[in-house]
Amino acid sequence: MDIIKGKVWKFDDDVDTDAISPSGTTEVKKHVLEVINPHFPLEVKTGDIIVAGSNFGCGSSRETAPSLLKSLGISAIIAESFGRIFFRNAVAIGLPIITCPNVSNCFLDGNQLELDIDSAKVTNIDSGKTLDAQPLPYEMRDILYKGGIMPILKEIANINTAS
Repeated sequence: MDIIKGKVWKFDDDVDTDAISPSGTTEVKKHVLEVINPHFPLEVKTGDIIVAGSNFGCGSSRETAPSLLKSLGISAIIAESFGRIFFRNAVAIGLPIITCPNVSNCFLDGNQLELDIDSAKVTNIDSGKTLDAQPLPYEMRDILYKGGIMPILKEIANINTAS
């Protein structure tokens, strides 16, 4: 996978899926993370990266949460820890996600970040500080490289119908 670079949107601990994917609203994309940072849904750009503290994506198992972030153009999420279901759902849709101890102390909103998923390195381009993230197992990296589970299933279906 190529190196991912982008502008950081920083969030604290315990960002739940209700804040990421608010219910009871029309045009949900206009309200993603709005309760935490009202500027986020208005200013997020394709290629931006989320950096967060612990337990990002906790709460209910809203499958829409990682999909909404991906549809807004978020290119990766790096946090100290994740809600288990959120993490699984992000990998399943091909949204690069990686756990990195102490990452939230090393970035500010607007910093430029570089992520190398293969080497599990996270670099603050502005400060030059590089952190070691927790490497993803090969199988998870493979799912990310292929764009998620659906492209893999389509590939399998094509192989089976061609036989």
